[in-house]
Amino acid sequence: MNLPKLPLGRWIEFLESWLTDHFGPLFGAIKAVIAAMVGSIETALTVLPALVLIILITALAYWIGRWRIALFAFIGLLLIDNLGFWELSMQSLALVLTASILSIVIGVPIGILCARHTLLQNIVTPVLDFMQTMPAFVYLLPAVSFFSLGVVPGVIASIIFAIPPTIRLTNLGIRQVPEELVEAADAFGSTPAQKLVKLQLPIAMPTIMAGVNQTIMLSLSMVVISSMIGAQGVGAYVYRAVTQAKTGVGFEAGIAIVIMAILLDRLTQNVFKKKKSK
Repeated sequence: MNLPKLPLGRWIEFLESWLTDHFGPLFGAIKAVIAAMVGSIETALTVLPALVLIILITALAYWIGRWRIALFAFIGLLLIDNLGFWELSMQSLALVLTASILSIVIGVPIGILCARHTLLQNIVTPVLDFMQTMPAFVYLLPAVSFFSLGVVPGVIASIIFAIPPTIRLTNLGIRQVPEELVEAADAFGSTPAQKLVKLQLPIAMPTIMAGVNQTIMLSLSMVVISSMIGAQGVGAYVYRAVTQAKTGVGFEAGIAIVIMAILLDRLTQNVFKKKKSK
């Protein structure tokens, strides 16, 4: 005897329609805020000539890391400009930075709450498992339904896909703070806020930064996927090269993405190392 199929797909579509009908203004406000944020970051990245911004980023890389990182930044960014992908790369970088900033702003507080409340952690963990194992392409469907085509649904899909590492590692980092130090802080009469800011977060910072690094990398990995729903940038060239079987164009665009990924990875890894060494 075959059991009747659950109409799960229809339930999801009904929920999607209900949310669109009842929370349309909220989605509109979210779309306006994210679009303004992406536009502001993109303007900041493109207002200066490419060579000037390359020199500034190289100087920042030298200050944060070592001369090898600065040299890679200078040569890599010059190569992106030479290949003609500078404007597109800045569009992609604006999307990645927006998604990463929002993921951190949302994810770190959730991770802190999970560290403080085991029940909340037990509820959030299966949700994070679902978010990390669901194919990234699936997130494009509700994002388009709620926010139409363009860069905003790309940012939303990137946040959903990239936020779990920040939540998980913030929770893990705070839970790994030695219990003796927490008890000592309590004995000295520290408030929960003082204990969090002056003890738990500084000790957990390496673990939290590892989560932030993973979030940035996952956001960058969504650049190509987001181009399928109208997000501009280097990903659009990669997607176009795949659909038109243009290996050369796809390789050039892929090199631009790889350079940005390596540079963001090295910079985020060295930010805390520099701070810790002071």
